[in-house]
Amino acid sequence: MSMSVKNQKLIKSFVEWIAFVSTLKQLDENTWNSSMKPGKWTIKEIVSHMMLWDKYFYEEAIHKIATHQELTLKHLNYDEFNREAVVYSKAITTDALVEEAIDYRKKIIETIEALPEEVVEQNYTDGDGNVFHIPQYLRDFIWHDRHHMKPLKDYLRK
Repeated sequence: MSMSVKNQKLIKSFVEWIAFVSTLKQLDENTWNSSMKPGKWTIKEIVSHMMLWDKYFYEEAIHKIATHQELTLKHLNYDEFNREAVVYSKAITTDALVEEAIDYRKKIIETIEALPEEVVEQNYTDGDGNVFHIPQYLRDFIWHDRHHMKPLKDYLRK
């Protein structure tokens, strides 16, 4: 059984991040290390933040569902997670970060697309005992993608 139109639309929106990150490849290092406002994250830190969330959800939820394992996803301390993203962004080259960002997003998409519809639509229990539902996860992160992409696009147009 193929994926429902509703879930195909979610995936289509979820793919937008890949195209966006690909456009960032051409930026010079000064732009990558600039921030939209003083004291705010740099572009590189934002991409690191996004990539690490994708990595976390892929490893702790999506891959686990695909391989019939218990989900190990837990509610994290966001401030701590985001601090780690900043540290990570300083330890990796921009090119490597772009590759990782694209790679993890592709892994999530390809894994979900390979799942039967009933598996995608099922409710799972995460490591905290909360419900994890793939379409809701996609909706939440499409919002999160756009929350970061829109200001970045506006900033880069200047």
